[in-house]
Amino acid sequence: MWRKAVLVALLALVTGYLYHTDPELPARMLNYISESLPQMEPSCSSEPRPPALEEAIARAWQTLITAPARRWARVAVGVNACVDVVVSGVGLLQALALEPGAGRDHEVLHSKEDLKEAFVHYMGKGAAAERFFSDEEVFQRIARAAAEYPGAQLYVGGNAALIGQKLASNPELVVLLCGPVGPKLHDMLDEQIVVPPESLQETDEPETCISRHHVLALWKRCEQWGSSRAPQANRFILSHDVSNGEMSTLETFVASLEEFQPDLVVLSGLHMMEGMGRDLWEERLKEAVVAISDVRNEVPIHLELASMTDRDYMNRILQEQVMPIVNSIGLNEQELLFLAQSGGGPHGDLTSWDGIPDVGRVSDILLWILERHGRADPESEADLTRIHFHTLAYHILATVDGHWGNQVAAVAAGARVASSQACGLQAVDITKVVLKAPLNFHSSFSEPRESLAVDPTRPVTVWRRGNVSFHLTPVLVCKQPLRTVGLGDAISAEGLVFSELTPRPEL
Repeated sequence: MWRKAVLVALLALVTGYLYHTDPELPARMLNYISESLPQMEPSCSSEPRPPALEEAIARAWQTLITAPARRWARVAVGVNACVDVVVSGVGLLQALALEPGAGRDHEVLHSKEDLKEAFVHYMGKGAAAERFFSDEEVFQRIARAAAEYPGAQLYVGGNAALIGQKLASNPELVVLLCGPVGPKLHDMLDEQIVVPPESLQETDEPETCISRHHVLALWKRCEQWGSSRAPQANRFILSHDVSNGEMSTLETFVASLEEFQPDLVVLSGLHMMEGMGRDLWEERLKEAVVAISDVRNEVPIHLELASMTDRDYMNRILQEQVMPIVNSIGLNEQELLFLAQSGGGPHGDLTSWDGIPDVGRVSDILLWILERHGRADPESEADLTRIHFHTLAYHILATVDGHWGNQVAAVAAGARVASSQACGLQAVDITKVVLKAPLNFHSSFSEPRESLAVDPTRPVTVWRRGNVSFHLTPVLVCKQPLRTVGLGDAISAEGLVFSELTPRPEL
């Protein structure tokens, strides 16, 4: 007992001395502690706290998100489209008579056991993933089980179709969508979306329809199966999709651009080719580059990346084929790290992110991409000048100076839609979201680096490295997300809507 009394007395003396030397110190310490608390990951049973910071950020976004001076009028999107079967992941595995067990990643799924191990692996991390299922017959049985599972729902699927749907919610935009679109998918699309006749499939026979289904196995935050517990809500996608896997409508897409005359082209689906085998993707990728090169130089191209596992394939996209001929890319933390691992970039020795990705490491990789494979060097012949990075807790928009405008609004708009759409709402409800982003961070993981902070009343932090500007904003994370599927596509689409391409300087 006397030891506690001595400690209390000592603490009182220290506090009194600090107050005497600096009367404002206690207030600053309390402010620091209160700012640090949101960075801590809440436990599954933690009580909610008053959303003061969340309210400040949501209010500030309303002021920061302003329309660009020059808006897109016509956007062409291609080329992967499908019907998603969305179902409880644990429920689906139980319906397949699978038992809980250890998790293990698989680059390609060959069996139900592979599916179970990969699902458990990513559920335990709370990370999104997508894998190709090699056995068509087994996949069709899984897809049928998913479609017949109680509560299963059908949604528009495929990055291109999801981006097109989000863009079409803007009444001022005319959207062209090119991809393998059957009658069922066509009925689900927004009426404002134009589908070229060449993209329409004549029939939606059950076998044909099921083969183009993508199964999205979801899990909730804190959901448990066996010894695996999900730290956050997310999804695992599996597919056996030949039409999208071969990007069979790419040439149709590019040919339709001459008549449609878009202001912006959004391309996705390259990740689908990975599962088709090296012989196919090696040749098809060359053909894709030729097709993409036919797009008029004055029309910017945004490439939406997705989950991949073949480092040779990613390296080919990064160094030799696609990346240098597009103007913009969108990606998440898994894809960013895989880029660094495949291309020998900074922090490529990391096997995975430990919790919320370190801002300094992310900044290093983004800068490396724009310097090595983009146009950060004015003498470079590459076209890449913009990267929209999104992770659960924050977003970063990295752009080469002089090429893009309205970045503050664009990154804030992407974060706002992540908050509202995850909760199934049209606007941010501060009682249903929580701030998880770091409020203090560094511009780089190594020296020299700049110490930076997020001001909730002006929640877009800006810094520069060379001639690349970085814009970061926190995300107000939905506590009980209703649907995480397509969230990355919605983020990229919203960011593009508020982005503005600045006129190229005269040579």
